[in-house]
Amino acid sequence: MMAEAGPAPIRVAVIGGGFIADYHVNGLRAAGGAEVSALVSRSAANAARRAAELGVTRWETDHRRVLDDPGIDAVVVATPDDTHASVATDALAAGKAVLLQKPMALNAAECRAIIAAGKASTAPLTVSFMHRYFPEVGWLKQVLAEGSLGPIHMVRMRNATPGADWNDWFYTADHVAGGVVMQLGVHGIDLIRHLFGPISEVSARMTTARPERRLKDGRLVRSRLEDNVLATYQLRGSAMATHEMSYTEVQGCDRFRLEVYGEKGTAWLRTERGAAALFTPAATGREEWVTPRLPSEPFGAAHHRHWLSIVRGESPRDDTPEAGLVSIEVAEAIYSASASGRRETLADATGEGRS
Repeated sequence: MMAEAGPAPIRVAVIGGGFIADYHVNGLRAAGGAEVSALVSRSAANAARRAAELGVTRWETDHRRVLDDPGIDAVVVATPDDTHASVATDALAAGKAVLLQKPMALNAAECRAIIAAGKASTAPLTVSFMHRYFPEVGWLKQVLAEGSLGPIHMVRMRNATPGADWNDWFYTADHVAGGVVMQLGVHGIDLIRHLFGPISEVSARMTTARPERRLKDGRLVRSRLEDNVLATYQLRGSAMATHEMSYTEVQGCDRFRLEVYGEKGTAWLRTERGAAALFTPAATGREEWVTPRLPSEPFGAAHHRHWLSIVRGESPRDDTPEAGLVSIEVAEAIYSASASGRRETLADATGEGRS
């Protein structure tokens, strides 16, 4: 008796041939159940080169060619920020499931337009917040749900890298709405909300410490965009968070650094103590740091497996479109608070229940 064939793979086109395409192509392959059928880049030379590097047999320079192709089920939108709204809404109108790279769009108004297009489409819209799917983040979410740390008093989030050196559009105001806040900080904003709930107030200071940068290809770019930011957030109850963002740190963080300080204990993620560490004597019975055993799998597999389950209808649509909007609203509040020197109040009162 022949074994029954499994479901047909989801045929995915990756729109955007930049650095992040590696993550999505490799993550989809590691997740299983998908076929990366095409790669799109505006330059024919870059499209051909990147497709060859990533082992994708088909490449295009016009994203509409894959949107018009009934053989494509879903798309990853990994293009420059100023194209997110147009490409994502085109894809949703064409009935393609969308995984949209962060930042969701240039501003909150564009985010709302994308969400409206998602609600009008038969296909699901998902925003790519990769850090949610790291095993240590899932572990911490469970620790918080169990109450092992007690009421949370303080949270410290740090997002820091040397800054993008592979393309000049990251530093061009025509293509982006901001610097380190939009390019890196939105990851931290989403994680804070994902783990600790809504952000109700924001204050911030920012600077441009490095107005000139040398790219990997030798080009010199000049930028007035912010590259170092310190923001503080009011969370639930009396809990507060500090959020450090830098695009000038030579070593940088390992994706992020997160410290959580509660009434009964402390938890650290991605620090010198490893991926995760916990000090809660009342819960563990040990007056020492405890390191949990975390699952291990290829980078991006869990994230893309989750997305593919949504595309297949096996899992419900998640809250990431609404979270993408709120991350931009918080970012905009950071810019406003820094410019005015005043604390900004947000209507982020419903947290994840906003979806």
